[in-house]
Amino acid sequence: MPERSDRQGNDMILLPGFMCDADLWADVEPALAARWRLGHADMFQDSSIEAMAARALAAAPDRFVAVGFSMGGFVAREMALTAPDRLRALVLIATSAMGSSPTRIERNRARRERIAAQPFRGLSRSDLRRALHPSRRDDEALVERMLAMGERLGKEVLLRQLAAERVDGHGRLPEIRCPTLVVAADSDELRPRVETDRLAAGIPGARYEIVADCGHMIPLERPETLAALLDGWLDQAVPATG
Repeated sequence: MPERSDRQGNDMILLPGFMCDADLWADVEPALAARWRLGHADMFQDSSIEAMAARALAAAPDRFVAVGFSMGGFVAREMALTAPDRLRALVLIATSAMGSSPTRIERNRARRERIAAQPFRGLSRSDLRRALHPSRRDDEALVERMLAMGERLGKEVLLRQLAAERVDGHGRLPEIRCPTLVVAADSDELRPRVETDRLAAGIPGARYEIVADCGHMIPLERPETLAALLDGWLDQAVPATG
């Protein structure tokens, strides 16, 4: 993460999804690095969306663009609501404003108990495959890359992130005032279009883009497409500084 600076430079903070680390963005970053000074939010120390957002804000430059994927989108949205004067723009990728259902909360509680009581065995291959487009589910290199992120983060991060339940955020979407881009995938089984459609519709003036032939893991499955969307939209939405 870059150190705090009073200079209003072209800073971009990348916020990963559940049990993802900086490698999530590795194929997207080269296309962005020419213009943007890139930083990575630490979402691994806390067990609530609010605490993750507070930690990211404390380490971020004074003004920046926040780009959040999946769980990182929940955190980036919280940052936009907590410190609206600091966000130059907001990008929400494969995410929503849906709250955790009582069933999901109970399932996560039971899962945390099971995980805490036994050695860490990594993430489920079947769950990871479900996050991909059907045409990519037999891509072993991609699945191994996702597994490796989970292995690097480990058991304690998994427990903390499972405890970070989502609160319904649709009522506060109209409070987001910075330029916003919502990116969804046409074949995302984890964040279906009904959720992303509602998210985009609730944010005043949001741009909404759909990535074709892609599952939930847009930064890994379609990095060139995602980078082009971000670069093109930000070029119009956020004037360059310096």
